[in-house]
Order: sequence, then C-alpha cells, then structure tokens
Amino acid sequence: MKKYVLKTDENGNEITVADVHKVLLEMLKMIDGICRKYNIPYFLNGGSALGAVRHQGFIPWDDDADIAMLYEDYKRFIVALKQDLPEGYTFQCFDTDKRYNPLIPGMKIRKKGTYLKEVNTLLANRCTECDGIFIDVFVYDYCSASKTMDLPLRMLNQLIMPFIILFDNLGMNPLFLKRWFVSNARMYGKLNEGSKKIGFDLTWTFKSPLKPFIFDYDDIYPVQYVPFEDTQLPIAHHPHEYLCTAIAPSYMTLPPEEEQKPKHIVDIRL
Repeated sequence: MKKYVLKTDENGNEITVADVHKVLLEMLKMIDGICRKYNIPYFLNGGSALGAVRHQGFIPWDDDADIAMLYEDYKRFIVALKQDLPEGYTFQCFDTDKRYNPLIPGMKIRKKGTYLKEVNTLLANRCTECDGIFIDVFVYDYCSASKTMDLPLRMLNQLIMPFIILFDNLGMNPLFLKRWFVSNARMYGKLNEGSKKIGFDLTWTFKSPLKPFIFDYDDIYPVQYVPFEDTQLPIAHHPHEYLCTAIAPSYMTLPPEEEQKPKHIVDIRL
C-alpha cells in the first residue's frame, strides 16, 4: 500500500496518514461507545462514509474523519460528553465556548497531547487550550423541500458569514453575529420540525444556498452498522442515495492518482 507522508522531522522520523488513521480509529471507537451507551444515533459523514462503502475503512489518503447527527441528538451528545468523555480528550463547540467559530463544523472532539494545524487561513482555532488531532461533528437538522421556505434564512446566514470571518481575523469575537447566525439555524430547524427532509443545518454555509445538501430522512435513518477497518461503524440507511448527493453519483470511481493525496493538514504531532 502506498505511504502518504504528512511530515518528516529533523531525525528523519515520518508521520503518515496511516499513523493518523490509527488515532482517528481509536477516537471513533470511543465516540461510538458513548453514543451506544446513550442511544444517540449518528453516522459517518461525507468522505468518511465514502471510505466505509468503497474501502471498508478510511480512504487511504484521507487525513480526517467526520461524523454527523441531528441537532436534537447533538444536544444530548453534549450532555453525554460532559459525563463520559475520557480524560485524554476534550471537545469544543459554540454551545459551551463562545470563542468557538460556528462557521466550522458544529463540534470538534480533540485528543489531548497531540497537535494538528489545518489548511485553513481564515478560520483559526480560537479555543487554544487544545489544538489536538480531531474528529469533526457536523450538525444536521430538518429542512424544507420548498425553495420559498428554504432560501431566505439560508441566504441570510450566507450574508452574515463574511462579517464573522472579518471580525474574527481582526482579533475580535463577533458574539452578536455568531448568536444571530446560530439562532437563524435553530429557528429554521424548528420551523421544519417533522419534515421528511434533512441536511446540514444553516451554520454550514460553505455550499451554494441554491444547491444545498438535502436528503430524504428515510435515506439516512435508521442508520446501519457496516465494517470499518477492524470494527463496525454506522452509515446512512441507504448509502447509495446518500453518497450520490453528498459526494457524486460516480462515488465508486477512484479520483486520478495525482488527486489521491492528503489535503487538510499543514503540521502535526502525535
């Protein structure tokens, strides 16, 4: 198997994507244990779901891991983490730390004693107590299939986004804008509660508001456990339908070899 080197230190010691996968797998197993204990449904998101289906584990060159859950389950997940997260880990989210930038995924679960610098020049980690290797937790919520209902609040958050980035990069914490941004997302989910459509909540604005990721509820729930490396982890109930939207209809086709490379990490220490 090809070796994807992320870093070589002054002594010639290498850190590879495979080394990162070992840490991420350990973290995923820990998260799965907590979610099972508290009956919190979640699923592998995006490239991690693709890895489960196409590779029965991590995509060999993928250097991160993502999970997702509905907002109603995310609230319970925060409570569960406060009670059961092992000592060697921490979690960061806007709900518990107002320095956190809600433009990035809803939560990061980090491993203490490690270090990771992302390829991200505009959205730095402001929760500086821990810059460890992490798993992203994306928040999904109920959505409307109607553009008339969907577009106004989605566009509003799209307009607020650059101002949050601007003030954040000026060294300010735009708390009013952050709260407004998050409350719009919560209101939108509440308005559509019970809908048969779900997708990324409105805090995820890095997708055209005209073509958001929206899925049929029944294509994701109930989740199913499938082989993932040496364990089993949950993915969408209908993975083909999910991946056609989240990735592309051609998701089983490998990208060109020149595109098979890690892309999220600038610096790392395990």
